[in-house]
Amino acid sequence: MATDGHSSRKAFVTGLLGQRQSALEEVGVNLAVRITDPNFWRGRRVLLTGHTGFKGSWLSLWLQSMGVFLRGISLEPPTNPALFAVARVAQGMQHRIVDIRDFAAVKAQMAEFQPDIVIHMAAQSLVRCSYQNPIETYATNVMGTVHLLEAARQVASARVVINVTTDKCYENHEWVWAYRENDPLGGYDPYSSSKGCSELVTSAYRRSFFGRSDSIALASVRAGNVVGGGDWSFGRLIPDTLRALETNTPVVIRAPIATRPWQHVLEPLSGYLVLAQSLYEEGEKFCGGWNFGPNDEDTKSVQWVVETMASKWGSSSTWTRSGGDDLHEASVLKLDITKAKSQLGWKPVWNIDKTLGKIIDWHKAWLGGADMRSLCEQQVADHQSDARILLAQK
Repeated sequence: MATDGHSSRKAFVTGLLGQRQSALEEVGVNLAVRITDPNFWRGRRVLLTGHTGFKGSWLSLWLQSMGVFLRGISLEPPTNPALFAVARVAQGMQHRIVDIRDFAAVKAQMAEFQPDIVIHMAAQSLVRCSYQNPIETYATNVMGTVHLLEAARQVASARVVINVTTDKCYENHEWVWAYRENDPLGGYDPYSSSKGCSELVTSAYRRSFFGRSDSIALASVRAGNVVGGGDWSFGRLIPDTLRALETNTPVVIRAPIATRPWQHVLEPLSGYLVLAQSLYEEGEKFCGGWNFGPNDEDTKSVQWVVETMASKWGSSSTWTRSGGDDLHEASVLKLDITKAKSQLGWKPVWNIDKTLGKIIDWHKAWLGGADMRSLCEQQVADHQSDARILLAQK
């Protein structure tokens, strides 16, 4: 699948770890850094699904700060507390409660709002929840994607659609190599496979309906393990660790040596925004799948993350391993981001150490009663300031 930015290759050579060609060898790399352009976004009509969730709330605040005319469609916030509430996200946008599984409702919102750009984030996003609710997971993540794309293709205003999936959409071989955009899709658990299915739906719609130069420019994006302030989900490492640090109790973790591509939520969001602008301005050239993960050195073990957070918190808290429930979870997962670097000019800004510091600062500010909308806006500004510094160094 050379159309995904890499030359074709054999997927796997058993036992010959040194023979997999480097992505840097396959793609001519120009690491000039490109950052989000507020002038492009000012006044754009953007429809965002899943705006009440953790990532959706951060993206909503960022888009609002750039003067976007924003409408969000989503279910109620999935947790209490929720970032959507504590950061008063609804104040700067049109907020609509809509179930992505209801095609008629999605279609009506699309037709009424007439967006320029659509970003689809609404999802059942937890691996462990997918074991408990597989029907809901597939209905939301697969048919929800169908509903969104079908509604978008029926409005003349839509120029760009981005479907947000996950790094877990790849068929995970538990190998040391990072996954590229042309690696096989798969998924062991219902969540992962539902996102693989969502990718297949996206590809089918792109080929069947959006292949013309005057049609919607459609792309899918796959991020790593996204973390940041304001995530209160259960069964996720960062929120579980923060709850333990608050009470000075041991952090209970399932797989201390498992590694993940950890990244601050603003990292992939910045990639989505750069990609959306590229799709709007140049269309078909940027259609397809895109990885937005951290640099390789920020793929750390669960144990490392917990111990680093405890140190930054100033706590003597330890961790203990849970007994486990035999549910499968991948132990090794990394993303290859060469394509985004070389073809989009996107690059990660905050490393994992700075990311964890930002999370601790955010959470302690929340505990202290700070204005969390203002703090989120400041962290977005800090991220873009650091991106400009990175840009100036090139």
